[in-house]
Amino acid sequence: RGVYGNIDDRKITTSFPLDQRFNIGGVDVLMTHIGGYPGRYHRRIREIMETDPPALFISGHSHILKVIYDKKYSCLHMNPGACGHHGFHKIRTILRFRIEANQVKDLEVIELGLRGRI
Repeated sequence: RGVYGNIDDRKITTSFPLDQRFNIGGVDVLMTHIGGYPGRYHRRIREIMETDPPALFISGHSHILKVIYDKKYSCLHMNPGACGHHGFHKIRTILRFRIEANQVKDLEVIELGLRGRI
């Protein structure tokens, strides 16, 4: 599953949505590119959090790897950092985890090397 970001081309923006909301393994997931983070959600996301918060919120945009539990909304927020070669990040990162019995488990950060190097 995926969503498009602010620098994606037309092929990506017509192939993927702005947001994805789905349930997997009993976990309600909301995914978007520009979403903010606990205490500083984007206006559009803040409205969703106020009315129907997910259990897991995944967003990016900042290229800053963060995993934060939002106590106010009982929601785990994940920003996987950035895995691409464009941007200001130095190390390319992704997050890997399992969903089992309605829970996120075995979360790990995977470093893919320096930006700009394959």
